[in-house]
Amino acid sequence: MRKDFCVFILTHGRPDNVITFNSLKRSGYTGKVYLVIDNEDDTAVKYYENYGKKNVLMFDKKAIAKTFDTADNFYDRRSIVYARNACFGLAKELGIKYFMQLDDDYTEFQYRYDRLFFYNYILIKRLDNIIAMFLKFLISTNIKSISMAQGGDFIGGANCTNAEHLTLTRKCMNTFFCKTSNPINFIGAINEDVNTYTRAASIGNIFFTFNGVSIVQKPTQSNAAGMTDIYLDGGTYKKSFYTVMYQPSSVKIALMGTRSRRIHHRISWNHTVPKILREAVKNGQT
Repeated sequence: MRKDFCVFILTHGRPDNVITFNSLKRSGYTGKVYLVIDNEDDTAVKYYENYGKKNVLMFDKKAIAKTFDTADNFYDRRSIVYARNACFGLAKELGIKYFMQLDDDYTEFQYRYDRLFFYNYILIKRLDNIIAMFLKFLISTNIKSISMAQGGDFIGGANCTNAEHLTLTRKCMNTFFCKTSNPINFIGAINEDVNTYTRAASIGNIFFTFNGVSIVQKPTQSNAAGMTDIYLDGGTYKKSFYTVMYQPSSVKIALMGTRSRRIHHRISWNHTVPKILREAVKNGQT
């Protein structure tokens, strides 16, 4: 793995349950890994004991809070958004040019297609190679970030839209590949990923998800600590409405699912991202 790249695992209150750390090793990742915690984490000492002090990076949560908009006045800092924004400063201090942000609850990294390009679930065993390809795309293009897909992108299995063929979609969540020199300003205390990629996309920034590979996560609210407490307190309606506040012209609240329906955000991409017009149209010739 290249020396100017690292993985940041963003974690809080789970020093004995950083599932992603072992999942990286199981998929053959050989590069640098740092656990990112905040100075309001009561379990910090245990993180240092479990992973070694040089592999655990702590940031000042209150200081980072002054650098971005949380979209509320609740003063509740139980959110991953602080760590997301802190990573760019940490990477700069370490001399890291590129990094990937991961949550701490990924159970597997998977290929979503087999060798014949049929939809499938196959454990990735050479993750270094996959990361290298993502980095090549990130470095050679003008995109802001790209991510791997997640389980929710394939609801419906082989019959869902994302399973029909390999594709890039205009969203970006969980596994953000980032350039230290081109920082992302994550916004909103909750639903920060969706808030950020919709708002930033509306002014011309490009975010992608590649559905050829994906991560598998623990079910939302099933894993103690981390973001679970704030989700339990506020529910998905409150979570989704942060994005409506940021992007009311193209995001609304809607019901998601078939049997067990729940409140979720719904994005109108036709009204979110700028359109590229042909020169003939631009010049008023047609």
